[in-house]
Amino acid sequence: MTGRITGTTGTPLRVGLIGYGLAGSVFHAPLIGATEGLALDTVVTSNPERQEQARAEFPDVRAAATAEELFDRADELDLIVIASPNRTHVPLATAALKAGLPVVVDKPIAGTAAEARELAALAEERGLLLSVFQNRRWDNDFLTLRGLLAEGALGDVWRFESRFERWRPQPKGGWRESGDPAEIGGLLYDLGSHVVDQALVLFGPAASVYAESDIRRPGAETDDDTFIAITHTSGVRSHLYVSATTAQLGPRFRVLGSQAGYVKYGLDPQEAALKDGQRPGPGWGEEPESLWGRIGSGESPLTGGGRPEPTLPGDYPAYYAAVAAALRDGAANPVTALEAAAALDVLEAARRSARDGVTVTL
Repeated sequence: MTGRITGTTGTPLRVGLIGYGLAGSVFHAPLIGATEGLALDTVVTSNPERQEQARAEFPDVRAAATAEELFDRADELDLIVIASPNRTHVPLATAALKAGLPVVVDKPIAGTAAEARELAALAEERGLLLSVFQNRRWDNDFLTLRGLLAEGALGDVWRFESRFERWRPQPKGGWRESGDPAEIGGLLYDLGSHVVDQALVLFGPAASVYAESDIRRPGAETDDDTFIAITHTSGVRSHLYVSATTAQLGPRFRVLGSQAGYVKYGLDPQEAALKDGQRPGPGWGEEPESLWGRIGSGESPLTGGGRPEPTLPGDYPAYYAAVAAALRDGAANPVTALEAAAALDVLEAARRSARDGVTVTL
């Protein structure tokens, strides 16, 4: 169900945003503010400095200290966006749906696939939109690769390598690096949510999962160096790396097919642009030709093999435009909770595989 909203044409849908940390302030608020048909109405944060930060960027926004304040005036809102710590996603999404409000939840939607499916069932029962913010479906390299696959430019794909690697030899702390299982921290559920979702979108359901997961850095409490191997029912094998301990970064994508391969280095520029205070507009999501990937066969791209493949512009704004269309016009949900549950099936299997040293069949 979409939870279609029929209001006055031209009247923006009023959005309540829960959480104004990294996810809320860098990603959600700017993208909501840039989306035609959406208006950021209220930001929920108990931190006075973050409340002032929100008002500085969005002068008309209201501030609330608790989510309960938001739900108490549910009739004044059209959409709730949950960008708070992972452990709060399920209870807050449940409360919002029970208050009769459509919901966007940052990834991971939940700690388990079962919880994600329970939320999906509640949304279906209430006839409300429940969508998951998997923004990296709109990364520049991912959009480019989807286009190449649609054209058959690589032939039959045999192996997909995807890396989300960083060099952070000192832990930063905070809930994302907490060893408390209730926090749902660690790279497997953080960056792993992205690379697994991308692999499933590109190559279909997983048949089996093997993983290796380590805590490398002194003082670290949860996984900071993880590898996931997926055998898809399509026969494609995905090798996915997420790490904070990579002193030399590998290619973001290396995709090997029966006719050609595609290799792409470097991250999509949109996150860095948003952190730098830039906002969507002309030229958004574009990267210089020097960063284009290469497509070809028989030689390394680093020694001139293949030809440059123009990178399509990244397009994070497309996610919220799709959410607005789903609420206004009954268009498709851009990322469903059941898709997120399928990714969580893989993440749970990866955690079990790494713990027990086994390959897990799904």
